[in-house]
Amino acid sequence: MSLAALFLISVLLHAYVGVRVAPALPDGAALFVALLAASALLMPMTLLARRVHSQPWADRLAWAGALAMGLFSSLFVLTLLRDALLLAAALIGAIEPEALAGLPLARWSAVAVPLLGLVVSLWGFVNARRTAAVVSVDVPIADLPAGLHGFTIVQISDIHVGPTIKHAYLHRIVESVNRLGADMVAVTGDLVDGSVPELGDQVAPLAALSSRHGTFFVTGNHEYYSGAPAWVAELRRLGLRVLMNEHVVLEHAGAALLVGGVTDFHAHHFDPAQRSDPQAALAGAPAHATTRVLLAHQPRSAEAAERAGFQLQLSGHTHGGQFLPWNLFVRLQQPFTAGLHRLRRLWVYTSRGTGYWGPPKRFGAPSEITRLRLVPHAV
Repeated sequence: MSLAALFLISVLLHAYVGVRVAPALPDGAALFVALLAASALLMPMTLLARRVHSQPWADRLAWAGALAMGLFSSLFVLTLLRDALLLAAALIGAIEPEALAGLPLARWSAVAVPLLGLVVSLWGFVNARRTAAVVSVDVPIADLPAGLHGFTIVQISDIHVGPTIKHAYLHRIVESVNRLGADMVAVTGDLVDGSVPELGDQVAPLAALSSRHGTFFVTGNHEYYSGAPAWVAELRRLGLRVLMNEHVVLEHAGAALLVGGVTDFHAHHFDPAQRSDPQAALAGAPAHATTRVLLAHQPRSAEAAERAGFQLQLSGHTHGGQFLPWNLFVRLQQPFTAGLHRLRRLWVYTSRGTGYWGPPKRFGAPSEITRLRLVPHAV
């Protein structure tokens, strides 16, 4: 999309909010219009910052654009809700003229838009920038070998190291993961938003991840946007085991756990040879490894994973919607938004993500580091 088109779309969207809200503000309308004008100019910078080759200006522009995008998303949704409220009030007034007589609904709803927008954005910013909390989940597995009772997998996903998430943010995540003493660590894609030359130093903390059986990684769609072959090589250099339609068998306390991993659901759009294939991930699997876990970035891999015979799939991609109301729309694209769900014989756990993408904002969908424990299925 051209630079002119980006700015035109941004200006038109901001103009809608300004036209609908500013005239009803009792005072401060000029300040609100100035805020909208600045946001209209800054919001496209999130996408344009990559064209700036001078650091740290590229990151500064990305930060400014991302903050503007986060605030405007709330202002836009709140304006839509306000218009719906005013329409409902008009319909009620047409039916019963005295019902809402004298209520300064237009004025106070206009005041609510910028105030609520700022509160939600500030709250969301704090939630996004803090280190993700640990979420513990027990997954009941049928016929789980005794040696795997209590086997722990720590999952991190969708960190999106890039313009606003750097070395220090990732280092805090790694420290939190290591404190959990996991049997294995799973990184389920969308680790980066940028190339290896740009971000190689920023992902270095991953080399310090510690667990009994090591760290396993599968690609997400953003790895393909960022140069997947180079990232696969870099992560292997850091000591992560990258699973690309393949598996590894972990011997643990006299029992076997098969850990499979597939490429991103849309990998074939970038490289036809890397089409995501849970069945291929089981090729050559030993018969004694009957407990099978699949790492797949997108929940949409679940149908194929269930047919292939996995008992558990760990996914991310959705961010749990990241902030309201977008979590309500995730199901239009993915079968699951967040948490543990059952698809016939398969459990699917969808992480809300450990970082964020775009606006540094999480509201109603907190980030997470997930500690999953395999437990025997109660008959």
